Amino acid sequence: MSRRNKQKKHQTNPWTFALELGFFAGLIWGAIRWLLYWLRFTKVVPGFLGEPFFRHDFLVTAPGHLAGYLIFIAFSMIAALIYVLIFRKLRGPWPGILYGILWWSLLFLAGARMFLMMPPFRLPWNTVTSEFCIFLLWGMFIGYTAAIEFTDERNREQKTKLA
Repeated sequence: MSRRNKQKKHQTNPWTFALELGFFAGLIWGAIRWLLYWLRFTKVVPGFLGEPFFRHDFLVTAPGHLAGYLIFIAFSMIAALIYVLIFRKLRGPWPGILYGILWWSLLFLAGARMFLMMPPFRLPWNTVTSEFCIFLLWGMFIGYTAAIEFTDERNREQKTKLA
Protein backbone atom coordinates (compact mmCIF):
# COMPACT_ATOMS: atom_id res chain seq x y z
CA MET A 1 0.00 0.00 0.00
CA SER A 2 1.47 3.33 -0.99
CA ARG A 3 2.12 6.15 1.45
CA ARG A 4 -0.54 8.34 -0.17
CA ASN A 5 -3.24 5.68 0.35
CA LYS A 6 -2.25 5.33 4.01
CA GLN A 7 -2.59 9.09 4.48
CA LYS A 8 -6.03 9.13 2.88
CA LYS A 9 -7.22 6.25 5.08
CA HIS A 10 -6.15 7.96 8.32
CA GLN A 11 -9.13 9.70 9.89
CA THR A 12 -8.76 11.95 12.91
CA ASN A 13 -11.06 11.12 15.80
CA PRO A 14 -12.95 14.39 16.39
CA TRP A 15 -13.56 13.65 20.09
CA THR A 16 -9.94 13.12 21.10
CA PHE A 17 -8.73 15.84 18.77
CA ALA A 18 -11.18 18.35 20.28
CA LEU A 19 -10.19 17.50 23.84
CA GLU A 20 -6.50 17.79 23.01
CA LEU A 21 -7.06 21.03 21.12
CA GLY A 22 -9.09 22.48 23.99
CA PHE A 23 -6.46 21.45 26.52
CA PHE A 24 -3.71 23.26 24.65
CA ALA A 25 -5.94 26.27 23.90
CA GLY A 26 -6.70 26.58 27.61
CA LEU A 27 -3.10 25.98 28.59
CA ILE A 28 -1.66 28.59 26.21
CA TRP A 29 -4.33 31.28 26.29
CA GLY A 30 -5.05 30.77 29.99
CA ALA A 31 -1.37 31.45 30.69
CA ILE A 32 -1.51 34.56 28.52
CA ARG A 33 -4.67 35.71 30.36
CA TRP A 34 -2.88 35.23 33.67
CA LEU A 35 0.14 37.17 32.35
CA LEU A 36 -2.11 40.03 31.24
CA TYR A 37 -3.66 40.09 34.73
CA TRP A 38 -0.25 40.05 36.35
CA LEU A 39 0.94 42.91 34.10
CA ARG A 40 -2.30 44.78 34.97
CA PHE A 41 -3.68 44.90 31.42
CA THR A 42 -6.90 43.41 32.78
CA LYS A 43 -8.65 43.64 36.10
CA VAL A 44 -10.66 40.46 35.55
CA VAL A 45 -9.21 37.79 37.84
CA PRO A 46 -7.87 34.69 36.08
CA GLY A 47 -10.49 32.59 37.86
CA PHE A 48 -13.51 34.64 36.78
CA LEU A 49 -15.13 31.51 35.30
CA GLY A 50 -15.15 30.04 38.80
CA GLU A 51 -17.00 33.04 40.23
CA PRO A 52 -20.35 31.19 40.47
CA PHE A 53 -18.68 28.33 42.37
CA PHE A 54 -16.00 29.99 44.53
CA ARG A 55 -15.89 33.10 46.67
CA HIS A 56 -14.17 36.07 45.06
CA ASP A 57 -11.81 36.33 48.06
CA PHE A 58 -10.48 32.88 47.18
CA LEU A 59 -10.10 33.62 43.46
CA VAL A 60 -7.68 36.53 44.08
CA THR A 61 -5.25 34.26 45.98
CA ALA A 62 -2.54 32.09 44.39
CA PRO A 63 -4.58 28.87 44.82
CA GLY A 64 -7.55 30.73 43.33
CA HIS A 65 -5.46 31.71 40.32
CA LEU A 66 -4.48 28.06 39.86
CA ALA A 67 -8.11 26.96 40.21
CA GLY A 68 -9.12 29.60 37.66
CA TYR A 69 -6.42 28.44 35.28
CA LEU A 70 -7.66 24.86 35.53
CA ILE A 71 -11.26 26.00 35.07
CA PHE A 72 -10.23 27.93 31.94
CA ILE A 73 -8.55 24.79 30.58
CA ALA A 74 -11.72 22.75 31.24
CA PHE A 75 -13.84 25.51 29.67
CA SER A 76 -11.57 25.52 26.62
CA MET A 77 -11.89 21.77 26.26
CA ILE A 78 -15.69 22.03 26.28
CA ALA A 79 -15.65 24.97 23.85
CA ALA A 80 -13.26 23.15 21.48
CA LEU A 81 -15.45 20.06 21.63
CA ILE A 82 -18.48 22.13 20.64
CA TYR A 83 -16.54 23.82 17.82
CA VAL A 84 -15.08 20.61 16.41
CA LEU A 85 -18.37 18.73 16.52
CA ILE A 86 -20.38 21.51 14.86
CA PHE A 87 -18.03 23.76 12.83
CA ARG A 88 -14.97 21.62 11.98
CA LYS A 89 -15.60 21.74 8.21
CA LEU A 90 -15.49 25.55 8.05
CA ARG A 91 -12.36 26.88 6.37
CA GLY A 92 -9.99 29.66 7.30
CA PRO A 93 -9.48 31.71 10.45
CA TRP A 94 -12.69 33.76 10.33
CA PRO A 95 -15.11 31.18 11.78
CA GLY A 96 -12.76 30.75 14.75
CA ILE A 97 -12.44 34.49 15.22
CA LEU A 98 -16.22 34.81 15.25
CA TYR A 99 -16.41 31.88 17.67
CA GLY A 100 -14.06 33.65 20.09
CA ILE A 101 -16.06 36.87 19.81
CA LEU A 102 -19.24 34.88 20.49
CA TRP A 103 -17.76 33.41 23.67
CA TRP A 104 -16.49 36.82 24.79
CA SER A 105 -19.98 38.23 24.26
CA LEU A 106 -21.60 35.37 26.14
CA LEU A 107 -19.23 35.59 29.08
CA PHE A 108 -18.68 39.31 29.39
CA LEU A 109 -22.03 40.70 28.29
CA ALA A 110 -24.64 38.04 29.05
CA GLY A 111 -22.76 35.91 31.59
CA ALA A 112 -21.69 38.85 33.70
CA ARG A 113 -25.30 39.61 34.48
CA MET A 114 -26.69 36.08 34.69
CA PHE A 115 -23.95 34.48 36.78
CA LEU A 116 -22.69 37.58 38.59
CA MET A 117 -19.16 36.88 37.38
CA MET A 118 -18.20 40.55 37.20
CA PRO A 119 -19.87 43.95 37.21
CA PRO A 120 -21.11 44.55 33.66
CA PHE A 121 -20.06 47.71 31.84
CA ARG A 122 -17.94 48.91 34.77
CA LEU A 123 -14.68 47.56 33.49
CA PRO A 124 -11.94 49.89 32.23
CA TRP A 125 -11.38 50.01 28.48
CA ASN A 126 -7.95 48.41 28.68
CA THR A 127 -9.55 45.42 30.44
CA VAL A 128 -12.36 45.14 27.90
CA THR A 129 -9.90 45.42 24.99
CA SER A 130 -7.43 42.93 26.47
CA GLU A 131 -10.10 40.35 27.23
CA PHE A 132 -11.71 40.83 23.81
CA CYS A 133 -8.37 40.28 22.06
CA ILE A 134 -7.54 37.21 24.14
CA PHE A 135 -10.87 35.59 23.35
CA LEU A 136 -10.57 36.55 19.69
CA LEU A 137 -7.14 34.89 19.44
CA TRP A 138 -8.27 31.93 21.57
CA GLY A 139 -11.19 31.35 19.18
CA MET A 140 -8.96 31.73 16.14
CA PHE A 141 -6.54 29.18 17.62
CA ILE A 142 -9.36 26.65 18.08
CA GLY A 143 -11.06 27.38 14.76
CA TYR A 144 -8.01 27.49 12.53
CA THR A 145 -6.45 24.42 14.11
CA ALA A 146 -9.66 22.50 13.50
CA ALA A 147 -9.84 23.82 9.93
CA ILE A 148 -6.30 22.67 9.20
CA GLU A 149 -7.02 19.21 10.62
CA PHE A 150 -10.44 18.54 9.09
CA THR A 151 -10.29 20.35 5.72
CA ASP A 152 -7.68 20.54 3.00
CA GLU A 153 -6.48 23.88 4.42
CA ARG A 154 -2.96 22.49 4.81
CA ASN A 155 -2.78 21.64 1.09
CA ARG A 156 -4.14 25.05 0.09
CA GLU A 157 -1.48 26.80 2.18
CA GLN A 158 1.29 24.74 0.57
CA LYS A 159 0.03 25.61 -2.92
CA THR A 160 -0.05 29.31 -1.97
CA LYS A 161 3.56 29.16 -0.76
CA LEU A 162 4.71 27.52 -3.99
CA ALA A 163 2.92 30.02 -6.23
